[in-house]
Amino acid sequence: MPPILRVDRLTRYFAGLAAVREMSFELEPGRIYGLIGPNGAGKTTLLSIIAGSLRPTSGAVSFLGRDLTGASSFSAVAAGIVRTHQIPRPFRALSVLENVEVGARFGRARRGPDERREVRRILDWVGLTPLARAAAGTLSVGDQKRLELARALATAPELLLCDEVCSGLTTGEAQAVLALLRKIREAGTTVLYVEHDLKAIMSVCDHVIVMNHGEKLAEGPPEAVQRDPAVIEAYIGRPAERAGRPAEPAGPLPGAPED
Repeated sequence: MPPILRVDRLTRYFAGLAAVREMSFELEPGRIYGLIGPNGAGKTTLLSIIAGSLRPTSGAVSFLGRDLTGASSFSAVAAGIVRTHQIPRPFRALSVLENVEVGARFGRARRGPDERREVRRILDWVGLTPLARAAAGTLSVGDQKRLELARALATAPELLLCDEVCSGLTTGEAQAVLALLRKIREAGTTVLYVEHDLKAIMSVCDHVIVMNHGEKLAEGPPEAVQRDPAVIEAYIGRPAERAGRPAEPAGPLPGAPED
């Protein structure tokens, strides 16, 4: 099966400094991919380039066989790529229902009565039906995160880019959001998930890509990545080599679940 997304040697400079450098990877459809790395690794910059809100300095982005390099965020959404933001950005004065309707209007969803039915289905799916008439600005952080996902889903995406959807949530709220991501994958949408919570990443992702200093450091199944000496060194400073030989990791990354 051909990849849904292909990133080829993607690079982005800010004032002469490379925030992303020569990043290349592919995403297969119908999976959840984790994108992790220390603070300042370039994860959000990479997500922004794929979503069309930043232009790359060089490199290419191909989605479903179509070149989307440098395309606008509107064009990305029309093609089937949509993102959520670490800090939710609802239209605070509009109701929850109206916020999701905005996503549907600017996405690829059907129009008319079918659109309204789809919006209500999505609200039910994410558990926000009881709050449909509430002003978005009155929601708790957890409910605003779910609204952010609902607005994104209303655009009918093929690829959902999630930026730290569990940050600031209680354990129970985070578990509910992770369960929702699994449902999104089961419904056929591919997910690229940026998160600092390693336990969340390792519990929900099929494949993990690790960035450090703007470059790809490692990638593979979660259980392999969390024990990679280079990844451990990037996170906690443990030397990857001692006395000229590879270090033996004492265990998984801090915060990652045990086997």
